[in-house]
Amino acid sequence: MTIVQAQKIEVGGGLGVFNYKGDISPSFKFRFFKPAGSLFFRYNPNQALSLRAELAAGLIGAADQYSKDPFQKVRNMSFRTRITEASAVAEYNFLDYQEKRFALNWTPYVFGGMGISKFKPDVVTDSYKTSSLVIPYGVGIKYQIRRPWNIGLEYGTRKTFSDYYDNLGGDPKSTVQLEQGDPSKKDTYYYIRLSVSYTFYRIVCP
Repeated sequence: MTIVQAQKIEVGGGLGVFNYKGDISPSFKFRFFKPAGSLFFRYNPNQALSLRAELAAGLIGAADQYSKDPFQKVRNMSFRTRITEASAVAEYNFLDYQEKRFALNWTPYVFGGMGISKFKPDVVTDSYKTSSLVIPYGVGIKYQIRRPWNIGLEYGTRKTFSDYYDNLGGDPKSTVQLEQGDPSKKDTYYYIRLSVSYTFYRIVCP
């Protein structure tokens, strides 16, 4: 008799979009979606818990010209920034997510963890640190379409500890109000992605 046992190791990749909230876009706007992608390694110790390490990269950007705020229209600033992020998160699966040969296998989940991101604005007008710790958290859903392949959809927020992703932040360097950002608010970015992953199995022949 041949027995197929589920391995706990899963590798995959995702394609999606980054978005941004900060001085130039104080609220989430669909027009500022920019391309992003990632590779990840997932370890599944049990049905309820998954641990994931991920490397993501993409762009964020925004422009004052699309704002309804008269101040922003006069300021008329814009930016585009490249981001590379490494993170480690824990996922909590609400349903049993394990090997189910002939049963529907899917689950919604929530996740949270820690990471670090490096960012590089296309135009740099001041000297500042171009890296930040980030706190990734969010929700998702994953589905085993056919062993060993899985697909997923995820929405995640990245809380940062930097105000310079948009090249406009920190303590005011100028007395001209149009050249100032809001130092009390840190920048935030989001990652929405579709993913495909492969689970490794081993065959045991007693």
